[in-house]
Amino acid sequence: MVKQERGARTREALVRAAAEVFAEQGFVTASIAVISRRAGVSAGGLHFHFGSKTALAQAVEDRAAQAVREITVGVAGSAAGSAAGAGAGGSALQVLVDATHALMALLARDVVVRAGFGLCADASWSGGVDLRGQWRLWVGEVVAAAAREGSLAEGLSPQDAARGVVAATVGLEVMGAYEREWVAPHTLTRFWTLMLPRLAAAGTLDGLLPQGSAGGVVPPGEGFGSD
Repeated sequence: MVKQERGARTREALVRAAAEVFAEQGFVTASIAVISRRAGVSAGGLHFHFGSKTALAQAVEDRAAQAVREITVGVAGSAAGSAAGAGAGGSALQVLVDATHALMALLARDVVVRAGFGLCADASWSGGVDLRGQWRLWVGEVVAAAAREGSLAEGLSPQDAARGVVAATVGLEVMGAYEREWVAPHTLTRFWTLMLPRLAAAGTLDGLLPQGSAGGVVPPGEGFGSD
């Protein structure tokens, strides 16, 4: 058991070190020597756990993809519970807002997720995981659900709405890799304060929280119905 635990810790150190190096240098430039040194593991130890740099990149992508799945599934589950109790928290648009806040928070604190998104856009890497595609499909499903429940603005195409949200959130993810301010909670809150009046049907806007259901107080002048 002790040996297994030590092996698991070594693998975790290697995945995180690889993510840091991939995020800083990209896949092609990243070297096994730098990754093993960053992790504090010998080159032999690295090859024992991961046969190649490709295997490390796949592990980073898989870990990031799992984290994104946990966000989308977890937020949707929490919203279902809120809806059963009473509330606006169960609407599809609020699910979308909450998931974007959870994703940006994860990008801000977890280098593995940042590296996973970076790898999927790296022309030198051809992994089997498309994190941005995964996110795009999920956003499309949630916006379609908003249209079915009548919370989407009248006359607004669900496809156009989904594309706008995906374009904006992926843009924040890309910029956040260089400047963390782009994935900060207040940046996303301001985005949703601007966007939700265009997305939400009349009568539903006041019940939506641009800072997310688990967020803090909306800055003065940035909430709905505050005039």
